[in-house]
Amino acid sequence: MALFARGELDILISTTVIEVGIDIANATVMLIEDAERFGLAQLHQLRGRIGRSGLKSYCILFGEPTTDEGKQRINAIRTIKDGFKLAEADLQIRGEGQLFGTRQSGLPDLRIAKLTRDYEILTDARREAFSVVDNDPALAKPENRMLREEIRTRFAHNLDWLFQA
Repeated sequence: MALFARGELDILISTTVIEVGIDIANATVMLIEDAERFGLAQLHQLRGRIGRSGLKSYCILFGEPTTDEGKQRINAIRTIKDGFKLAEADLQIRGEGQLFGTRQSGLPDLRIAKLTRDYEILTDARREAFSVVDNDPALAKPENRMLREEIRTRFAHNLDWLFQA
């Protein structure tokens, strides 16, 4: 790695360990094998390791995506350069996953709302929820007791820690 950084080697073959923390300005070409197997965040991080100087750079993706999701990921990384827009595309492709739990992609817990479509109303609901909790952290006030019981009933397996205070 040091030889490559000093310009004494022209080619570096690596695993994805170079995804973060590498800053070699004269690195201009990256070839990623089986690119369809990587997530968009990882591909974006890898792509960010090149093109850090004024020199033209190329990120070449090799692979044969066989699923619609794989094809969508490759198309997204090809066409979107902005990391935030790429994260939005990733959310569209993979789904929201669980709001409470460990599954980070797939079908969401939300039955009606969709994070990408209903962002504004969800933001308003979040602001209102924080206001309620700021004013009544234990949801002990009479006007919040039904909410407290509904939360306990609906999310008991995920929120046991919440009401132990």
